[in-house]
Amino acid sequence: MSVPLYEAKAELFRLLGHPVRIRVLELLQDGPMPVRDLLARIDVEPTGLSQHLAVLRRSGMVTAQRDGATVVYALAGGRVAGLLRAARELLTEKLTGQHELLDELLQDQAGSRGA
Repeated sequence: MSVPLYEAKAELFRLLGHPVRIRVLELLQDGPMPVRDLLARIDVEPTGLSQHLAVLRRSGMVTAQRDGATVVYALAGGRVAGLLRAARELLTEKLTGQHELLDELLQDQAGSRGA
């Protein structure tokens, strides 16, 4: 039995629902990176990072290549980077709206002091 599309989308967003996974994906936008470099840039225990990388690998968002004793991770494709860009644009719009609201509140507050 197939999963409805909306459930599959919800599962994708649950997968992305952890800050460590988002950070890994952001770092990998700059190109493939060995685990040791990811560890140096993310405040997480090695076992925790390993678990998050396994989730991302099973989901098909990242790929892993062994180079001797080193495992190098990379984004599985450009669509992941596109999704991260879209999230950044949505957040920018949201925060811009909040900034405009804050400015308006501060102006109202200043105006009521002067009255």
